Amino acid sequence: MSETCHRVCQQQELATNSIQQFEVDGKTVALYNIEGAIYATDDTCTHGLSSLSKGELDGDVVECNLHFGAFHVPSGKPVGAPCSVALQTYRTEVRDGVVHIFRPA
Repeated sequence: MSETCHRVCQQQELATNSIQQFEVDGKTVALYNIEGAIYATDDTCTHGLSSLSKGELDGDVVECNLHFGAFHVPSGKPVGAPCSVALQTYRTEVRDGVVHIFRPA
């Protein structure tokens, strides 16, 4: 499967242990800075169609602010009811202080 690389932001724009929403090629994604590691997922909860970037980050788990379901950020796997469908995750890379994500082409 081929991927397309997208420049998203400067790494310094992402505070440690935070979530931020970005538009990438018409898709809303959430970028997470977890102890300096950068992760990316779809921003929309698979259960309630709420923005995960408005949720709470607890370690490497994001909790949705609508129904309080939760996902393991690095894998996208649901870890708290009522969520049962995994999030789409995207590979990330930081080059010269710039965060890039890779989406399917």
